[in-house]
Amino acid sequence: MERQGEALVRVSGVEKYYRRGSESVHVLAGIELVVRRGEFVALMGPSGSGKSTLLNLVGGLDRPTGGAIAVADRRIDQLGEGALAAWRARHVGFVFQLYNLLPALSAERNVELPLLLTHLNPAQRRRHVGLALDVVGLSHRRKHYPRQLSGGEQQRVGIARAIVTDPTLLLCDEPTGDLDRKSGDEVLNLLEGLSRDLGKTIVMVTHDPHASARASRTVYLYKGQIVPEIPR
Repeated sequence: MERQGEALVRVSGVEKYYRRGSESVHVLAGIELVVRRGEFVALMGPSGSGKSTLLNLVGGLDRPTGGAIAVADRRIDQLGEGALAAWRARHVGFVFQLYNLLPALSAERNVELPLLLTHLNPAQRRRHVGLALDVVGLSHRRKHYPRQLSGGEQQRVGIARAIVTDPTLLLCDEPTGDLDRKSGDEVLNLLEGLSRDLGKTIVMVTHDPHASARASRTVYLYKGQIVPEIPR
């Protein structure tokens, strides 16, 4: 039985490097991290510290060079490409800095996109979309297109799309980075509520101390390693 507070994500000794000609560029070095169920964790650090790389590894968008990554006790680093894609579609919701909404689709159709990979029929998909838009407070904008929405509203549609499948894990990469403070605070309020009220597990990459202060815990990365604080 799943209980809030249990370890959901375990990152153990994770290394990530890329080849650049004959040179190896290390991005992450021996990362150890546990994220508990229902926790809202902020990843902070300067550009190039490995924050987004770590987020992508936890979400199964990339693979570690070494070490292990387990989500709900499943070793996702050992899954084949097909199994990993299926796992990602079922268990991970992604929120991006630039929303990634399709301009030719209405808000409700953008939110519905992840459900097209499921076995739900159209009526079931409509119910799920309605619930997700209710959660983010945009039921009244469901027929609007991205160009008719403010930046904050577009990001809230992005969050609705991320939660419409009821994922195990919500991963946010600079979700307020393209928003003004008021719109950013609305998005942060929403993320806080998803964690506090619905028990969602959230990992958020951010450069903004104001945003990280809204998380239940902040993890600092510096030069590919987790550190107690960012050196000045």
